[in-house]
Amino acid sequence: MATVEELLRRGAEQLRAAGSESARLDAELLLANEIGIDRTAIVAHPTAPVGAGAAARYEAALARRAAGEPVAYIRGIKEFHGLAFAVDDRALIPRPETELLVDLALDDIVGRLTSAPRPTGTRPLSVADVGTGSGAIAVSVAVALRKSGASADVRLFATDVSPDALELARENAVGHGVADVMRFVEADLLPPVIPGPFDLVLANLPYIPTETLPELPVAASFEPGLALDGGLDGLDVVRALLARLPEALAPGGLALLEIGADQSDAALAAIAASLPGWPARVEPDLTGRPRVVRLERPAA
Repeated sequence: MATVEELLRRGAEQLRAAGSESARLDAELLLANEIGIDRTAIVAHPTAPVGAGAAARYEAALARRAAGEPVAYIRGIKEFHGLAFAVDDRALIPRPETELLVDLALDDIVGRLTSAPRPTGTRPLSVADVGTGSGAIAVSVAVALRKSGASADVRLFATDVSPDALELARENAVGHGVADVMRFVEADLLPPVIPGPFDLVLANLPYIPTETLPELPVAASFEPGLALDGGLDGLDVVRALLARLPEALAPGGLALLEIGADQSDAALAAIAASLPGWPARVEPDLTGRPRVVRLERPAA
C-alpha cells in the first residue's frame, strides 16, 4: 500500500512533466480531496498509508489535471473570501483578486447603513451583482451581512445572462444559507426594467481581449468563453454596462467594476467618454496592480 509521500512525489512529477507550475500543491489538493481530509493533514502525515480506492481516484484526478483541467473543477470546490464555493464548468472559477471587490462593497454598504440614522420604513439598500457567475461575490456579501445582522437592510440582486451559471449561483446561495435574502435574475447585464435604481452595482465582467484568449493557460480553456471574452480591447462588456448605469444607478450610488491590471487608463477613458462628470478612480489589489474601478454617480 503506497504512502501519502510516495503518491505525492509521483503525482508532482507527473504534473510537473505536464507543465503545471504548482505541481506539488496540485498533487496535495487532489490527494486530500480523494481521501476526504484537509490538505494540512496530508502534509502532516506523509507516511500514512493510502487505500487502493483513494489511490485509484487520485490517479484519475491526476490524469485530468495533467490534461489541463483546473484543480477547482476536479475538486468541485474553490475557496473564496473565507468560504467554500461549488464550482464547475457552468461558470468562471472565482479568483483571489476578486475578493477586493467584496471588501470594497462591504465597506460601502456598512458606510451607508451607519453614516446616518435610518428611520423606520426606510427602504433597504439595493445592491446588484452583475454577471454573478458562481455567485461568489453576491453570496460572500450576503453571508457577511447576515453575520453582522444587516441582512434586512439590504436587497441583493444577482444577474447573469447564462441560466446555467445562475443555477450554480443559486446552489451556492442555498449552500451558504442566504438564498432567502437574494433574488436571481436571468438578464443580459441588467433587466430591461430596472427594479431599483440600485445604490450599489458590482461587476466582475469578462475583460480578456479576444485576441489574447489563446494565450491563456490551458486551464482557462475549460472555463466558459462567455465569462472571459471581453471583445477587441477587453472592455466591450464593461462599456455596455456603463451605458446602462444612468438608469440603473441611483443618485449618489456607486459602481465597483473589476478590470484587468493593464486596463486602468482605457477604463477611465471609457468612463469619461460615456459618463462625463462621474468621479472615478482605480483601486489597486494587494499586489499593487490596478484592479477595481470605483465609479460614483453624482448625488445631484
